[in-house]
Amino acid sequence: MTEQTTPPDGAVSFTAMEDGTAEDYAFLDRLEREHARGLGDRVLAGLERLSDSLGGYRVSRLDHSLQTATRARMDGADVDWVVAALVHDLGDELAPYNHAEYAAAVLRPYVREEVTWVVEQHGVFQSWYFAHLLGGDRNGRDQFAGHPWADLCAGFCARWDQSSFDPDHRTDPLDSFADEVHEVFGRPAHDATVTAAGAPRLFT
Repeated sequence: MTEQTTPPDGAVSFTAMEDGTAEDYAFLDRLEREHARGLGDRVLAGLERLSDSLGGYRVSRLDHSLQTATRARMDGADVDWVVAALVHDLGDELAPYNHAEYAAAVLRPYVREEVTWVVEQHGVFQSWYFAHLLGGDRNGRDQFAGHPWADLCAGFCARWDQSSFDPDHRTDPLDSFADEVHEVFGRPAHDATVTAAGAPRLFT
């Protein structure tokens, strides 16, 4: 096993990756693992930034995310679904035209496969509520007819997402979700025992 050492100047020796040594890459691997352990905090910070994101709704994007997660929590959904509901629009800041895929990419190493799929496709399913009012096709979700998780995504949108724009509905604060966020993003990444598909339901 390569000894865990730190270069004298605190950085790798190379300026082009092809010139890196085993010691360089062992050092970087250690730093990357340490950095990954802070993911939960960075997700929470990213959610906080949604408070000053896309306007026009009666609640902020942060409040929409919190309300969606609160509805999941009130339904007794498990931690994977609650955190997925919380971060499903995390991409609104940096990926406004593919925000669902962005959020799914953040979740994929840490939650069950069907949860990632629902978050990745929720934009298509959510468009059922408005696309026709803008001259579009609201039936984009029909392309997934027969998919084993299509009903999950339709339920996610109908029960939690599309209804979470209500300033008068209970909305739990962000810090109340911190333990759940740290639980999910503190898991070993890409652990097949975690990411394997589970029971096809939103809550028990």
